[in-house]
Amino acid sequence: MKKAFDNDLYVSLQSQHIEERISKYDNKLYLEFGGKLFDDHHASRVLPGFEPDTKLQMLLSFKDKVEIIIAVNAKDIERKKMRNDLGIGYDEDVLRLIDEYRRVGLFVGSVTITQYENQSSISDFAKQLQQKGVQVFYHYPITGYPHDLDKIISCEGFGKNDYILTSKPLVVVTAPGPGSGKMATCLSQLYHEHLNGVNAGYAKFETFPIWNLPLTHPVNLAYEAATIDLNDLNMIDPYHLEAYQETTVNYNRDIEIFPVLKAMFTRIFGSSPYASPTDMGVNMAGHAIVNDEAARDASRREIVRRYYHAEVDFLMGRINQASLDKIHNLLSQADVNPHNRKCAQMANQYAKEHNMPMAAIELHNGNLVYGKTSPLLRCSSAALLNALKSLANIEDHVELISKEMIESILMLKNDYLNSQTPSLDIGEVLLTLSIASQTSAKAKLALSRLPDLKQCEMHSTIILNKNDRDTLRQLKVNLTCNPK
Repeated sequence: MKKAFDNDLYVSLQSQHIEERISKYDNKLYLEFGGKLFDDHHASRVLPGFEPDTKLQMLLSFKDKVEIIIAVNAKDIERKKMRNDLGIGYDEDVLRLIDEYRRVGLFVGSVTITQYENQSSISDFAKQLQQKGVQVFYHYPITGYPHDLDKIISCEGFGKNDYILTSKPLVVVTAPGPGSGKMATCLSQLYHEHLNGVNAGYAKFETFPIWNLPLTHPVNLAYEAATIDLNDLNMIDPYHLEAYQETTVNYNRDIEIFPVLKAMFTRIFGSSPYASPTDMGVNMAGHAIVNDEAARDASRREIVRRYYHAEVDFLMGRINQASLDKIHNLLSQADVNPHNRKCAQMANQYAKEHNMPMAAIELHNGNLVYGKTSPLLRCSSAALLNALKSLANIEDHVELISKEMIESILMLKNDYLNSQTPSLDIGEVLLTLSIASQTSAKAKLALSRLPDLKQCEMHSTIILNKNDRDTLRQLKVNLTCNPK
């Protein structure tokens, strides 16, 4: 993959731009932070050179001026909503985020529980937060939100919400996932700050869609592919076009809600500081793309990955037919064929020839390796071992893990732990390889090449189990599966 993005330039431009936005107000800016603050692997895949923690590094460049509010919807806590990428609930993720922000030196000022209606599960959650030394504030449902402005901009609307006490110039409002109430939290704070004589500002930070790239640029299409379950749609910002005669890209939800937001700003401040949704944004990612063709190529690859994910999600009932149709449409717009994915071609060809599940991995040097299901190893485990052999220049016939060692582990699992597991998954193979590396130089050499699997492409002809998917995610391997 060729470098498409200048990470250092982006951090510099983004920090400067946010500082400028803060200075336009009474040294108080509420920044609605969309997407992931760290571990943004989608961005790093479609913009090679973008580091997964780039946005975090940007905030750390002026961390003394930053505090974080985490917003979480009480209804999501009550119904135990999960983050699919991490396999944990939103309540657990809030606790995780607090620890992660504190670990890097960012100040977490508070957690705001939105849509609060005395849900029974919230009390215990609030106690956990308070034990961590985090202030808890409550925001309530507002009948008629977001259209009944008379109700919203009143003591019965935003005025009923807790006023969140903040101490830093830049207040970043983030959340464990969509629908958590970040924007409403920011607007409520603007209302309260105004009542207290503070001219606070609001801005929105979303990496995608990139506003100064064309509507059908593969980077923006890849964002749509990543959000097919949310029904997000990239659109030309009509308000920006009318105000400035400049074509920019935003997404449908911001465009649809903008007239209401503009009216809210006018009610609170007497006039709106923004003429368009694009005006509200502060994203500078488009200015740090240094190789457009490399970004296009990487984004097309991502759209293909999302196609395979969508096929599996549809089979599992996680998305509907409309979402599946959308990913097929995006393939056409990006002019890509999912069958051109090299590791998928190899895995499917060998599965057909041998009539058994197969997995294949495309390494960064272009080599393709595969693994097949056997009585001792799953196809995914076998492919991983063969990839490590290839990376370490170890001959194919060399046995990194003895058959006897694998059989011993399977006996433990099946005879004593009642697992009834016919073969080892990837995590178990890596643990076994780690043990073998204590007495085998070649096993130790193979294990040392694990970091080289980062951002390699892998395809399985069957859906891998959760343990395998989690381990590959930790290794940063880009996995796709057939919907089987």
